[in-house]
Amino acid sequence: MATTKLQQARAYEKENMSTVPSSERPCYHVTGPVGWINDPNGFSEYDGFYHLFFQYHPYSVKWGPMHWGHARSRDLITWEYLPAALAPDEEYDRDGCYSGSAITLDDGRHLLIYTAVKKEDKDGSAREFQQQAIAVGDGINYTKSSANPVIGTSMIPQGNSTCDFRDPKVFWENGRYYAVVGSRDKDGFGEALLYESPDCMNWQFVTIVDKSGGAFGRMWECPDYFELNGRRILMASPQELTGDEGFYPGSISVFFIGSAGADLSLDREAIQLIDEGPDFYAPQTMLAGDGRRIMIGWMQNWETSATQSAGRKIFGQMTVPRELEYKNGRVYQNPVREIETYRNGKIICRGATVCGETYFEGINGRIIDLTVTIDFSKNTGLRDFRIELARDDEHSTRMCYDPQNFMVTIDRSRSGCLENPTNIRKFKVEPQRSILKIRMLLDKNSIEFFFNDGQKVASISIYTPLSADAICFYADSEIKMDIEKYDI
Repeated sequence: MATTKLQQARAYEKENMSTVPSSERPCYHVTGPVGWINDPNGFSEYDGFYHLFFQYHPYSVKWGPMHWGHARSRDLITWEYLPAALAPDEEYDRDGCYSGSAITLDDGRHLLIYTAVKKEDKDGSAREFQQQAIAVGDGINYTKSSANPVIGTSMIPQGNSTCDFRDPKVFWENGRYYAVVGSRDKDGFGEALLYESPDCMNWQFVTIVDKSGGAFGRMWECPDYFELNGRRILMASPQELTGDEGFYPGSISVFFIGSAGADLSLDREAIQLIDEGPDFYAPQTMLAGDGRRIMIGWMQNWETSATQSAGRKIFGQMTVPRELEYKNGRVYQNPVREIETYRNGKIICRGATVCGETYFEGINGRIIDLTVTIDFSKNTGLRDFRIELARDDEHSTRMCYDPQNFMVTIDRSRSGCLENPTNIRKFKVEPQRSILKIRMLLDKNSIEFFFNDGQKVASISIYTPLSADAICFYADSEIKMDIEKYDI
């Protein structure tokens, strides 16, 4: 039975969902029914649906006491809102139901595991306790266990932080349930802890999967641990990077790639940034019934989350779900194939000529799937190329490419975002056999770039009027390229 706090949240979202203007809601990306959302949670298949839960504060567009919102889909593209699943209504989670995951139990019930937060004032100072709790249900209603918290602070390595112990990701392997949990060690550095259980009720500590050791961020949030094409992947979102590590400073999300030992600890061999854009954090994966490893992330970041238009009724959205594949020494990401069934209004321009600023009839829009392919073996004189999206007289978001240095620059400084150092991103993308392929998914106030069939990806949010829908191509010398565009 829903508690008073959960009933209040469900009533509020039901009453206020219709007040959100359609212009604020993306077409094929998940956002909240109302209010604020951040991390994706509980991404899973259950009872014939894909389920996605998310960190949720229904009562404002600011971060607040965390609930779990809930949506489900038959195809990962069209989503149906369900009533909020969790509210902070128990003594052990009175200050928030934070990030976690989901799995189907042997008896057919759906289990959610989440971080329960409780704050206490002792001796004039505030202390926070983060522990892991479970709730079991039928895909709509969930009941918290009387045994909560099932993984308490007494089960962490000696000296680890009791207020940085969160975001359990549950999975099944070798006839056991496992959960990987983010933590901060006695020296204040991030690590991922592994627990095992026969039933998701009784847990014991197994090992430290991997750790920063002071070299890669402080807290490791939202860990995930899985096998992909014969490689072991620890996915995590390290915080407080300085930039000296070879990645962007602040909070990022990465793949730690290697092999697993007998105790499932990671023998790390490589680190890969997941997304080059300023708006990506806290991703989570699921293993679909058809064998695909599918990932979804929060299309925002703590460094950019203060950037939003005044008067909005909702804030935050997820990326499009992405299929993962390990090849050529890295993890590739591409939009789930289901999106192709939503494409219509096909326009193809083969050998399109671009010289200076160039527009093409029908190549425009803000809810589109656009792919541009350039063969540099046939365009050897090109020095400067760019595509301006969501353009009008005052606005545009630029994707520039320098073929001499293989450098991509994404610039949203004129997109309506506040002045911010994250408005410009630069990173290398080398053509594959002289060919550069750029796929762009636009959905009103977001753009996701996929380079070379998912070799690199960049996600950004924009706050440009929807009337700004022109797309301008520019080349400093005459070139030919292929353009393929669909409405979604």
